[in-house]
Amino acid sequence: MKERVQTFGRFLSGMVMPNIGAFIAWGLIAALFISTGWCPNESFARLVDPMSHMLLPLLIAYTGGKVVAGDRGGVIGAIASMGVIVASENPMFLGAMVVGPVAAWVIKKFDKMMEGHIPAGFEMLVNNFSIGILGAILAILAMLGITPLVTGLTNLMSAGVQALVDHSLLPLTSILIEPAKVLFLNNAMNHGIFSPLGIQQVEEAGKSIFFLLEANPGPGLGILLAYCIAGKGSAKSSAPGAVIIHFLGGIHEIYFPYILMNPFLLLAVIAGGATGVLTFSLLDVGLTSAASPGSILALTMMAERHSYLGLFIGVLLSAAVSFIIAMPLLKFMGKDTSLEEAQAQKDAMKRQAKGIADAPAKTQPSSAGKGNGKIKKIAFACDAGMGSSAMGATVLKKKIAAAGIEGIEVIHTPVSSIPADVQLVVTHQELGERAAHSNPNAELVLITNFLAAPEYETLVADLKKRN
Repeated sequence: MKERVQTFGRFLSGMVMPNIGAFIAWGLIAALFISTGWCPNESFARLVDPMSHMLLPLLIAYTGGKVVAGDRGGVIGAIASMGVIVASENPMFLGAMVVGPVAAWVIKKFDKMMEGHIPAGFEMLVNNFSIGILGAILAILAMLGITPLVTGLTNLMSAGVQALVDHSLLPLTSILIEPAKVLFLNNAMNHGIFSPLGIQQVEEAGKSIFFLLEANPGPGLGILLAYCIAGKGSAKSSAPGAVIIHFLGGIHEIYFPYILMNPFLLLAVIAGGATGVLTFSLLDVGLTSAASPGSILALTMMAERHSYLGLFIGVLLSAAVSFIIAMPLLKFMGKDTSLEEAQAQKDAMKRQAKGIADAPAKTQPSSAGKGNGKIKKIAFACDAGMGSSAMGATVLKKKIAAAGIEGIEVIHTPVSSIPADVQLVVTHQELGERAAHSNPNAELVLITNFLAAPEYETLVADLKKRN
């Protein structure tokens, strides 16, 4: 069930993550040139509404369609999404997330049905007109059918959130957000749920607290600082580096393994997250667009100009509360919190591999999977393929180069779309099942710590022997 939820969440966030640059561009223009911005300019501010109402939903729909059916899926997804875009006065991000993939699924089924039945020489004619005719029909159907449903759902969600705000209950969302983040649903929540609601609120108020509900680095900072003082073994030694990567680099996945080692620490991040949300609410703090990655630098760039002081206070208070609660939990709740022993426990529970190991039962290892084939391509996979996987790939490249091994390409990729030519995949143990399904022929190396995984050294030694 967890794997299915992660996969669905990854699919939602996967429509937004590749387009984060466009969201940031929109947020910067809004922050600078709207009437409440730093440099109000009526002419430049005319860019804001078309970007949020047209450009961003079209990009989302195209990306979602392309995931399902390639370029043809992207094109028909964008065409069909125009139905929900023009039928609503609000930005239709949720509508685009629905219509784009559905339209791509339709064209994919049509292409499969027509396969082998198109006369020679008519392929281009059929391909072009099929997208045109089906796209037009789907755009009209989306306008008439999907728009009312999505509008109703958006209104319901907005009313629910407004009720939480009116009754000062918004901090309670941390009870769901913080545990979900540790299960690698952070991108799904931030970009699949909060970003659409936040952008709609920016249209009305010029800023939104929704962009801060998941992105606040304070709770994770408190956990890592507690490990710096009260941690053991490699958990303590790696925590200072993790602080920099998490707080300044914005890669929140770096602190998830530290919580998985001691699940009681969920209490600390929930309390820290709730403290941050409460502070942001009381001080009327908001961002003008999604901050990605969730570093203090990105949050500062996206902050509304009257929100800087409240932003820093909220982040620091959430870190302080998380730290204060985490310290006694680390000292007294659990016999040992070292990365090494936590990893040994996970070996028995999760079939964790040490170094080069046989793939999980659901995989079908190739000849390379037996541990004696030459490796030419390695992928480091994470949920979105941008944060922790990029960092892990960098670490691996350096270690491989230092060992004098040549001819190995190391890439980073989303765990749900690992290329077929990858022979070996390194990923977090929580993502092992998804990696096995994504590329069943690749060897798996499952780790718990992105910075100081002992498997890195074993892997490099094995690669040197095999290559």
